[in-house]
Amino acid sequence: MQLVVDVGNTETMLGLARSSTELAAHWRLSSGVPRTADEMTALVRAFLAGDGVDSGSIERGVLGSVVPRLTHVWMKTLRAIARDVPVDIGPASQLPIELDVEEPLSVGADRIVNTLAACRLYRRDTIAVDLGTATTFDCITAEGVFQGGVISPGLPAGMEWLAASTAKLPHVELRPPRMVIGRRTETCIQSGVFYQAVDSVDGIVRRIKDEWGKPDAYVVATGGFSSTMGPHLAMVDRIEPFLTLYGLAMAGEHIAAAPARNPTR
Repeated sequence: MQLVVDVGNTETMLGLARSSTELAAHWRLSSGVPRTADEMTALVRAFLAGDGVDSGSIERGVLGSVVPRLTHVWMKTLRAIARDVPVDIGPASQLPIELDVEEPLSVGADRIVNTLAACRLYRRDTIAVDLGTATTFDCITAEGVFQGGVISPGLPAGMEWLAASTAKLPHVELRPPRMVIGRRTETCIQSGVFYQAVDSVDGIVRRIKDEWGKPDAYVVATGGFSSTMGPHLAMVDRIEPFLTLYGLAMAGEHIAAAPARNPTR
């Protein structure tokens, strides 16, 4: 089994992958809580023990991090838990995809493994919409070529802006409102932030399809808010919350299968 770790700016998602498309367990934790490698190792071992998993059964750790200050901590953690040398996925990783953009070395690990997963799972031109702290839209061809996309503020951004920029508007819970027209200040905020984000995603997907010239592109929603927003998105064909974890598992398997041509970092 592989322990795959997707480190985002707000949350870190961990998965125990039996295969590249099957998770035995998964966990979330905050990326904002400072932890040493020893503390992180103890926490991960506790997660595993809580699900009845012997840490000795973990062959490999695979990391995809967009938070440089946490990369070192997680690599030490994975070295302590998994048997093999951990894999840190980045633009230089030798994977069966192509980054056809002007600055390929700036592409985040999450977008790299989303490209790999979308190519292998769907085998068609795909727009992967990753709904996290930021919302990213990735244009991925059926052959596994990442051709760019869009990065926009995520669902929490509107809520945080209102709370920081206004004196009398309260913090409210991020959740879908029951009605568009709010009857209290809190429900007005929930409706405004949520449906502004929903309509923004649908609108950007329409623009991408028009400009990309692929009106039949498959649209997949993933990321922390995919289960919350996905059912309200008219342009989304599939909700796959674990697309990034599947991509990390695929990347780990590919690199392990060809160690001479795909050195780990």
